[in-house]
Amino acid sequence: MSFPRASGILLHPTSLPSCGGVGDFGPAAYAFADFLASARQGLWQVLPLGPLGFGDSPYSATSAFAGNPLLISLERLADHGWIDQGKIDATKINGAKIDRIPADVLVRDVGPVDYPEVFHHKLPLLFEAARNFMRSAASGARSRYENFCRQNQWWLDDFVLFDELRARFKLESWNRWPRELTHRDPAAIEKAQAEMLAELDPRRVVQFFFFEQWRALRAYCAQHSIRVVGDIAIFVNFDSADVWTHPDLFRLNSDLDPEVVAGVPPDFFSKDGQRWGSPLYRWDVMKEQGYSWWIDRMRWLTHNFDYIRLDHFRGFSQFWEIPASEPTAIHGRWVDGPKDDLFLKLREALGGLPFFAEDLGYITPDVHELRKRLKIPGMAVLQFGFGNIGAHAHLPHTFTTEKVVYTGTHDNDTLLGWWASGTTEHERRQVAAYLGRCEDGVNWAMIRTASNSVASLCVVPLQDVLGLGSDARMNVPSRPEGNWRWRFNAELQRPELAEKLAMLAEVSDRLPQPLPFANEEWAA
Repeated sequence: MSFPRASGILLHPTSLPSCGGVGDFGPAAYAFADFLASARQGLWQVLPLGPLGFGDSPYSATSAFAGNPLLISLERLADHGWIDQGKIDATKINGAKIDRIPADVLVRDVGPVDYPEVFHHKLPLLFEAARNFMRSAASGARSRYENFCRQNQWWLDDFVLFDELRARFKLESWNRWPRELTHRDPAAIEKAQAEMLAELDPRRVVQFFFFEQWRALRAYCAQHSIRVVGDIAIFVNFDSADVWTHPDLFRLNSDLDPEVVAGVPPDFFSKDGQRWGSPLYRWDVMKEQGYSWWIDRMRWLTHNFDYIRLDHFRGFSQFWEIPASEPTAIHGRWVDGPKDDLFLKLREALGGLPFFAEDLGYITPDVHELRKRLKIPGMAVLQFGFGNIGAHAHLPHTFTTEKVVYTGTHDNDTLLGWWASGTTEHERRQVAAYLGRCEDGVNWAMIRTASNSVASLCVVPLQDVLGLGSDARMNVPSRPEGNWRWRFNAELQRPELAEKLAMLAEVSDRLPQPLPFANEEWAA
């Protein structure tokens, strides 16, 4: 698929300066959309939005279909009367208890996300709001909720049961639950559903809250000609509703432990490679089933995003298979993936492929050939463009329009952090030769270079627009803890930055184009 020329910002919603210790779909999200509109940006890229699993990584969700409850705005729930505003105001800001905050003051904690603390104080309020909704929702909201449950029963019922069981078993992996539940004995499942009925309905309501708020935010973006770019991890978390519900689709042994797991071999980011631990698919079984699970997954994504980034695209051509007994990714092997077969089925079912491929790292010719046959644009990252001739594939003079260019990604250091400590003297000389004088900083020189390239889409992490250093880095691959915590201060979202981006979008012919979705209305 060819994309109309556009530019935009990469910012995961958890990084927004919302109240309550984590970014969400509340006022700060709409303020950021307004910033994008004033900057004449046509894209907002986010990371996966699923419920967080191991390591609080958005790429290790407990469901490929459900939403992350932490992204639900309590303020917007309070606007509907489903939670008392006073309970939101009594919150923790940077670890200090605030007993009461005037209702007309929006308090935003802009420190890093403390996930244990946020889970501890926000989830009970969400479930209280869900119970209030069940008792007192008006007929219109009740009707929307019932429609949501009916239309999404195919994934929702299994997810809420999994989520409740996981909570009851204190987050123990599903294959350590009682055998009858692990193996999904029909009688045991029916009994659990009956016994937990009072807990399952509030979990359905929480998912309803998430998708109501997400689609309202997306509609607001569309009204401002902003397309939302989603992100899909090729593999799913072992401890997820997907693997528990469909164990036949994954490489599991008789004890329902993974036989082999996913990852990547040693590379630029890690000398031991990355052992992700996700179970590998039984592609032969998926093919026999007409790739129905993948069709459902991709159709769901196209309902929730305008464009979709395919993380680790090379895994569809060949994937790195690691024996589950191996502690690192070193002793793995390349195994063929589904290649064209899957995407031809997806195109037949969806009518198009609004995707672009993350084809970074160790990429062999067969991966590029697959992407070109499918007419799926690839990626380039300017940070990777210096140091040797092979790196020049990430520089604009090699681009075609079938390219999506980034200054950096969520896995990179920020541009200023990279410039301060991640570059050699040789790389610095190459940067100076390629970019020329960087009077307003190497970050803006890189942003201009990306925007002025022929690449169809240009995406810049917000950290690079704001000119932040390494302390604003979102993720360090292979580091198990301390990632995904960065949030920005709303005061840094200055009008002069929007003006600068707007002028660049205009002169580089990246002004946003209207969306037909803009006329659709969603309650929030």
